[in-house]
Amino acid sequence: MERWVMENNQLALFFIRQLAVEVGNSDQRTVNLTQKHIRGRLAESLLFLRDNYGLEEDGATLSIYLSREDLANMSNMTTSNAIRTLSAFAQEKIIAIDGKKIKIIDGENLERINKIG
Repeated sequence: MERWVMENNQLALFFIRQLAVEVGNSDQRTVNLTQKHIRGRLAESLLFLRDNYGLEEDGATLSIYLSREDLANMSNMTTSNAIRTLSAFAQEKIIAIDGKKIKIIDGENLERINKIG
C-alpha cells in the first residue's frame, strides 16, 4: 500500500483529501458536543446513528440499539439527562421508545432541533 501511494500522486491526494474531510467532521462534532444544548446534542446523536447505521425495515426504527448510558456518552451528557431528554422527545412525538429500540417519528423536527442546537 505504501508503495502505491509513493508511486501514484493521485492516490496520495485522494487519501489526503479523505483524511482532511474526516478530521473536519470530527472537529465539527467536537464543537457541537461542547457548545450545543442537551436537546441539540441528543438530536445530533440520533441523526448520526440513523445516517451511519440505518433504519430497520419499517423505515423509522434505528437499526442499532444502545444503552441509555452509551447514548449519553455519545451525546456528552449524563445518563439521567439523556433519559429525561429521550422522554421529552417521546412526549413530543418526535421519537417512540420501546426498550432499547428508538423509532424516529418526526425526522424533520429532530433535524430542526439539531440545527438550532
